[in-house]
This record gives sequence, C-alpha cells and structure tokens, in this order.
Amino acid sequence: MASGDDDDPIIEEIDVYLAKGLAEKLYLFQYPVRPSTMTYDDVNHLSAKIKPKQQKVELEMAINTMSPNYCRSKGEQIALNVDGATYEETNTYSAKLMDKQTFSSIQAATNISRYAAAVFRKGELHVTPLHGILQMRPSFTYLDKADSKHREREAANEGGDSSQDEAEEEAKAITVRFSRPESEQARQRRIQSYEFLQRKQAEEPWAHLHYHGIKDGRSEHEKQYLFCQAMDATENSELVKTPKEYLAMLMPPLAEEKIVKPVGPSNVLSMAQLRTLPLAEQVKTLMKNVKVMPFANLMGLLASGTDSTSVLRCIQQVALLVQGNWVVKSDVLYPKNSCSPHSGVPAEVLCRGRDFVMWRFTQERSVMRKEITAIIKLPPEDVKEFLEHMAVPRINRGWEFLLPSDGDFIKKHPDVAHRQHMLWLGIQSKLEKVFNVSKEDFMPKNASQPESVHISGEQRLKAAKERAQENQSSLQKGLNANRAQSAAAGVRVKQEPVSDGEDEPMDTSPSSSAIPNGSVNGYGSAASPAFDHTNGNGGSPAATSPSPELRDFVSKTFRKHFVLTLSELKRLFNLHLASLPAGHSLFHSISDRLLQDTVLLSHCTQILVPFPAQSTAAPDEQKVFGVWEIGETFDKHRRLLYEVFTKNYRVRRTVVQARLTQEFGEDVTKADLDRLLKECCVSHGGMWYLKGTIQS
Repeated sequence: MASGDDDDPIIEEIDVYLAKGLAEKLYLFQYPVRPSTMTYDDVNHLSAKIKPKQQKVELEMAINTMSPNYCRSKGEQIALNVDGATYEETNTYSAKLMDKQTFSSIQAATNISRYAAAVFRKGELHVTPLHGILQMRPSFTYLDKADSKHREREAANEGGDSSQDEAEEEAKAITVRFSRPESEQARQRRIQSYEFLQRKQAEEPWAHLHYHGIKDGRSEHEKQYLFCQAMDATENSELVKTPKEYLAMLMPPLAEEKIVKPVGPSNVLSMAQLRTLPLAEQVKTLMKNVKVMPFANLMGLLASGTDSTSVLRCIQQVALLVQGNWVVKSDVLYPKNSCSPHSGVPAEVLCRGRDFVMWRFTQERSVMRKEITAIIKLPPEDVKEFLEHMAVPRINRGWEFLLPSDGDFIKKHPDVAHRQHMLWLGIQSKLEKVFNVSKEDFMPKNASQPESVHISGEQRLKAAKERAQENQSSLQKGLNANRAQSAAAGVRVKQEPVSDGEDEPMDTSPSSSAIPNGSVNGYGSAASPAFDHTNGNGGSPAATSPSPELRDFVSKTFRKHFVLTLSELKRLFNLHLASLPAGHSLFHSISDRLLQDTVLLSHCTQILVPFPAQSTAAPDEQKVFGVWEIGETFDKHRRLLYEVFTKNYRVRRTVVQARLTQEFGEDVTKADLDRLLKECCVSHGGMWYLKGTIQS
C-alpha cells in the first residue's frame, strides 16, 4: 500500500460543498432535436408555464420569419388550417402566419437522486441536487386543432339546410341508470388506463412563468444560489463523514432478504401454493376456479396418494352432482352479504336463480336462456354468467351442459349418487315454492321414456324440409295465383329469395300450428276474402288466427311506436314475455311468420324501404312495419310518409315538407310536420330515417 501511494501521489485537494438554495427548483433542460452548438439562448421566448407536480414545462418561442430558410407560403397555409379565415381572440397565430413554435417537456429520467449540477470557484466545488431532468421537444398540438376545424367544416357541409331544423327538435325523455358497484380489480384497471392518466394530468392547473435570458440581471442573481451560503461544517454535515461511516456507505452490511411471495391475478392458481393448504381448502379452491369438473380430473390435480374417500367427503361440502360431474355450489361463488358485480342483486337471490339453472341441467342436456330468464326474473347479465359457468351455447339448441355425462362415476359410487339425488329433491321442493311453479313443470318432457331422446338441429331442419316438400305443389299454385292477382290489381309485392331456413321461429320449441300460406313477406294474399286493397292488409286465415292477447300486444305496441322493424318488435315482445308472471303460457310458441301476420291484421302495413346494397342490416332489420290506420285524420299523413320512404331509405326534411304541401296544400303546418317526423322517424347527420333503419 505504501509503494502504491508513492506511485500515485495526491496532486490537489478540493473542498466540496452542498448548496441547497435551489435544491427543489433546479431543472436541467435538454434539447435533443438540435446539436449543442445551436442553442436557443438568443431566441425570443414568448411565454413559459409549468405544472410542478407533473414536472411538465411548455415554452413558446418565436420563429424568425425573415430567415431565407423560412417558407412564407407554408407558414400562411398552416395558420389558415389552424385558425380558419376569421379572426378571433383565441386564434393560435394572430398574425395569420406561423410565427412561433411550442416546446413541450417529457421526463428524461424518473430517478434523479444521483444527478446534480456543480460549479467550481476558487478551489471549491459547489454541488446542487437536480429536481428534474426534462427533454424539450417541439409540440404539434396545432395540427390537432387543424383537424378539429376540418371536421367541423365537414359536419357543417353535411348538415346543409337542415341544421336549423335539427335545432328545433323537442326535448326527449332519457332513461336514468345507476352505475354498477365497481370491483377492486376494475378500479385498478381504470386508474392505470391512459384515459384516466390523461384526465388526472389535465386537472393540475398551469403556473405561468416569466422567462429571463441567460444574460439578464435576474439570471445572474439566481446563479448565486448555486454556491453554498453557509461554509461551516455544521451546515454541510451530509458531506462530512468519518472513514468508518464512509466505508459503510460504500459497502453497506448485508441485510436479511425478505422473501416476498409473488402476487398473481385472482383468477390464476399456483399449484405449489395450492398443495400447502388443507385438503378441504384445496378442493374448495379448485372448484371455485374451475366451476365444473369430473371427479377423475379433480383427483389428477391433487397430490398423488390422496385418499379418494376423503376427497369425496370434501367435494360434497362445496359442490353438487350434475350429470355425473361436480358443479360448485352457488353459496361458494356468492357468499352471504355479497352482491352481483353486474347488477347489484343480493347473493341470496343469485343463489336461488343459479340453483334453478343447475337443477334444469340435472333433467336435460340443454336449456333455453329465455325460459330461464322468464322464471327466475334476474337481469340478463347474471343469467348469462350462470350459464357460462356450466354450459356452452349451441346453434338452435340453446345452452348445452359443458361436459358429457359421467356414467362411470355414478356406477362406481352409487351411494354418493343416491345421496345427491335426495338432496336435489329437497332443492326442487324449495324452488317450487320460491318460483311458484308446479311440480309437473319441472318434470322432463320425456319422463316416461327410459332414456331421453335428443333431437339435434340438423334433424329438425331435415323434418322441416320434408314437410315443405310435401306442401310445395299447393304452395306454388297459391303463390302464382297471388302474383297474378296482385299484378292485376296494381299491388306491389316485395319479393325475397326463399330458403329452407327462411321462416325460423323465435324460439326452438316445437309448434303444432300450421303456418298461414296466404302471405308473401308479410303481405296478405289478394285471393283472401278479407284482403283490403287500400292498405295492403290481409284477412285472418281460418287455419291459424293469432290469439287475442297477441293481437292486443301488437296493436298497443304500434299505437305507441308507430314504426317498428321486425327485429325491434321481437325484442319488445321478449321483454313483454319476461314481464309476465311465472308459469304464464299464453305465448308458448310464436314464429316470425305468425308475428308478421298479426302485425298485418292489426291495421299495419309493411314499408318497402330500399336499403343500399352495402347495408349491414340483418333481414329482420330490413322488414319495416308501420301503422296504417288508427281512425284519425293524421293517418293519411303517415301513409304519404311511407310512400316517400319507398323511394329512398333516407330523406331530408324539406323533401317530406314539399310532398305534404303538394298533396294537402297549405293546410300542413310546422307542428304537423314535427309530429309526423317525431312519431315515425329519427334524425342523424341532417337526414331523416324511419325508426330502426338508421345505419351505424
């Protein structure tokens, strides 16, 4: 060591002082888009502002418009795009020329505890800790302003002459909805979202500053704070350390490392952590995460050598047997005093509804979601969650149980299966009282058969094709007669391609009623004795007349809405079914064709709206119906409006007004026009559409 010191002698000792005058205010600005030789010291700084908490700075600097490198035409064009042709106080470029630019900061480093600014004077080094290191880059927010101006001009051009009319629309009723209770996971995702961070940043106000140049007198005064004001050792205790303390700072003693268990998402299960739990907790945790599981799979997830009898004892505490598979109990998923994350429904109500769904799967492989909702009277989101726990959706077959029936388990453990069967009988008795459903309604449809027969969608489709082929000749003759008489009477009939699956029922329950054959696309046959050539309504076929309850529902619905698509009518009808008391069976099986015939029998007509070729509307959304006659003088106004919409799927207000004036003279008032459009149409982008036909 002695020889080493002789080879590397100390040349000079420099005292180091810690200056704190600017410790919380000193920032280092970097300009990465320009070389160090091209500084902004001599550029005129127009304004400066800062958000201290976010350490965000904006500087506004002038641009030398007289420079030979400046393109004046481009500067004028940019100013025109940003501010427009009119002068306002809020204009970005008041001189109609881009004569300034804005620099916005980003943090170059988050941990700046190792950085400081130092000045050397008279053999002393004075160090000041930095409060932030910011990189200043050009800001292009003026381009966003130019884009918004461009969109405003386009919207104004699209509105055309109808902008004044749209401002006169009356106030519309709104639906008040209460927000769902936010879970902790949803709250964390919202706090970490970009939108939330942007909103929090915008909440901090700007603090406007006054810029002083590098040679300004105020700048020279502030530079003095870079030197330590108190030179005695008591004020610089941070830099005065004994050799032992300094060595401890360089090589801190080893501290016992705390083993922190990684915290994974709530839906991720660590098998290593799982096997540290008691057997009952292992089974409960697995079932709570998986929801449905065969017993063989459960044994495979547990540690080898686990006693199956003990597992059977544990599984019966947290799950129920459904088709030989174990499904987690409802009170495990929805503990007492909890509620639905979707709708806020209490856990007790959720458990009853989910138990009913589980019981249905003990009787059938597939269930219909609509029937479940009509009985348990819970929000659709909760019903869907129940079904997703234990089933998968199938086309034309509703929701099918997730796993195949495990007959091997039932044969191997008949005592467990018998105990579970008795438990289900008790649950069935309780469900009968809660949902006011008779015992016969819970029985499977083919209870007398030793094995349930499942009819697939393909078999149903094949049977429907065979019935259609048997009646094809009579249907074709009737159709030809309808077309001939319609052409002779001058009635326009909408023609659509007929496919095997055209008349798909609203539900998949079998229907023994025949489909009326005297209509095409909802129009009554001209050969029908009750056909009305005035409005295109057909009479009620004697074979299948809709029930009075169905006709009453359709009539009241159209008197309230006036114009509806078939899709919207079916939605309202399903809501009506869900509102009926449990066990109501007046509307057991209603097909689309029967619903359309009922509409035509309720003084309504189909409106042949010419949708564009690129329309994404579904077939049910392209079938539009409107009230034809309700016994008032305003009926003729609606009929004329329907005729206008047979020419185009969207029109301007002035077109409707001109057509009404042409037909009825000057008697048509503005109030009449407003009422007509409000009853039958909706407005979007300066155009008017029939209800339900607007294209998103």
